[in-house]
Amino acid sequence: MTRRMNFFVLSWLLLLLSLPEINNAVPEPEEYKTYIVQMDHSRKPPSFSTHELWHRSILRSLSDPVDDEESFGKLFTTHSPSFLGLKHNFGLWPAASYGEGVIIGVLDTGIWPDSESFSDEGMSPVPRRWEGKCENGTAFSPTACNNKLIGARSFSKGIHAALGNVSNELDYDSARDFEGHGTHTSSTAAGNHVLGVSHFGLARGTARGVAPHAHVAMYKVLWETDSGNSAASDVLAGMDQAIADGVDIMSLSLGFDQVPYFDDLIAIASLSAVEKGIVVVCAAGNDGSRNSTYNGAPWITTVGAGTLDRSFTAKVTLGNGATFEGTSYFPESIYISNTPLYYGKTDTNKAICNLGALDSKETARKVVVCDNGDGKIDVYSQMEELNRVNAYAGIFISDMPDIDPEDYNIPSMVLPTRSGKLVKEYGLNASEAHIRSMRFMFTSLSIKPAPEVADFSSRGPDPVNPNILKPDIIAPGVDILAAVAPNRAFMETGNYKLVTDYALYSGTSMAAPHVAGMAALLKAVHPEWSPAAIRSAMMTTAYNINNNGTSLTNQLLNIPGTPLDYGAGHIDPNKAMDPGLIYDIEFQDGGRNELNYPSFISILSKDEKSPKVKKFSRVVTNVGDEESSYEANATSSNEMRITVEPATLTFSDKYQKQSFSVSLEISEEAPPVVFGYIKWSDQHSHLVSSPIVVLNL
Repeated sequence: MTRRMNFFVLSWLLLLLSLPEINNAVPEPEEYKTYIVQMDHSRKPPSFSTHELWHRSILRSLSDPVDDEESFGKLFTTHSPSFLGLKHNFGLWPAASYGEGVIIGVLDTGIWPDSESFSDEGMSPVPRRWEGKCENGTAFSPTACNNKLIGARSFSKGIHAALGNVSNELDYDSARDFEGHGTHTSSTAAGNHVLGVSHFGLARGTARGVAPHAHVAMYKVLWETDSGNSAASDVLAGMDQAIADGVDIMSLSLGFDQVPYFDDLIAIASLSAVEKGIVVVCAAGNDGSRNSTYNGAPWITTVGAGTLDRSFTAKVTLGNGATFEGTSYFPESIYISNTPLYYGKTDTNKAICNLGALDSKETARKVVVCDNGDGKIDVYSQMEELNRVNAYAGIFISDMPDIDPEDYNIPSMVLPTRSGKLVKEYGLNASEAHIRSMRFMFTSLSIKPAPEVADFSSRGPDPVNPNILKPDIIAPGVDILAAVAPNRAFMETGNYKLVTDYALYSGTSMAAPHVAGMAALLKAVHPEWSPAAIRSAMMTTAYNINNNGTSLTNQLLNIPGTPLDYGAGHIDPNKAMDPGLIYDIEFQDGGRNELNYPSFISILSKDEKSPKVKKFSRVVTNVGDEESSYEANATSSNEMRITVEPATLTFSDKYQKQSFSVSLEISEEAPPVVFGYIKWSDQHSHLVSSPIVVLNL
């Protein structure tokens, strides 16, 4: 499913240039190309009154363009507010007036403005400072905007230049969403309250965004194309415009190849946004492996995905009376009874439902059991095989089902290996194996353990700059119910095409807008806080203990996770409102390896002589009670000794700053990854936590 500037950046200015538009006298070339020129803002000659005139004069002097290729990116694809602890009667929601007056700019596939999630009921007027607008286009009128959706623009010059015009069959030439991803992310961040929504009956309840009274501005920069690509220059143009329009928060559920910051357009544009006081939140990516994080620049809040304490299941009772519960998103409340059970038994290919292995004569009108493919075949492909032979229903055995809700097009469920083993034994030994009953569409809450780090969520360290711990935090990103575009069938079952206004999506794409909404709430409560301060509050109040009272689990490996999986931990909005201390960063602060970051990471060589020592220095700002005293508590495994000096920080005024140093001593026996925590606590129940990671490579 989903995974994926007139602005000044220190001394860099990036300007989006489309050559055929600049010089209309030049015959139209056979192939359009887009160029991004980096220029030093401070070097404008005095003979030019504006930067634009200077830039245009340079264009006229250009020689034949070089053949650099356009960069292409990808997407990274309502119970979650309750899971986050957001309540109407206390905490961050009422304190922030649900995000009133804050503007969230979403860069994505567009928006479906007709969705009830973008109703402006109960919304405050458009802020007077707002410079944005709603553009006219295919199937999109400016009148579609209101006090909720206050801006809607689209950017497609880059994709047009690289791939030609966008097909009307694949997308709308406007800010209207064809794919549904942008509608989902924007309603997750700031959707209004909508009663009685569900995913075809699953997850039934009230839909709402994390900041339901924040304003939304959509910048459509991602397009449905035959290649599935999106142009970096379009994303750049959208970020540029969002900055100029005056957004407070920028949410990007997309990413490009991990490259050095000076080549990373999202990183460069984000730095300009941060200079303007805009919080930039990006998805960490869905590669699921170590060293795979996207959008890891230290001025970006990088978000991984976690699970909720909710599951969607089916129940099956075998002919021997044994009952099992497994994952299922099948969208119909049907009841299967007294149906023969088929299992391939001694034929390995049939047992795992390998492609082309099953015989429709053997499986007709039967519930087919598909064994764990052990890497030979995944559940999605097994589902395709059952469709090929017109199986009546399916039971898949897998501990890691990589299949999306829209792919459940026949009655089916996924059982964990421990339950599947018993089903197989019954199928092998019973003379007339059959299903006594099979029922669907159960929604369960308070599932344990939760949260877990989603199997697909990209892990650290950051491949571009491993000296910054990424991702920063995790947020709900699995089975998130939010608005989608109802312009086409979401899924098919039998001969029926099913359309929905709300659907379950998974991905770090879904996690990022949760954090964008949370940032909007914090911005409403603390308008004076910098982007770094808001990120610090989210990180230092995050938690790493699940609802079982144990460490957050790495779902991919089913083992305890580390900060390389979840960063500082899972977001806790109510605690972030009052963090006690923050690690603030000014725009010009810090070198490459010594930023005032709320986390610590060090890379050491195995060949270094022991004991290996690493030192850090940090400055914290008191944003809590005027008079307070904080004590440091350091925890780690035996292979790492942590020393904090001074171990006590005393504050007499709000916004007072204090510095401290951290020394790490790593023993010779240390494993490749060692981690621990520094936690500052005061007499007012503040707990300011920072993870420490040492890579012993």
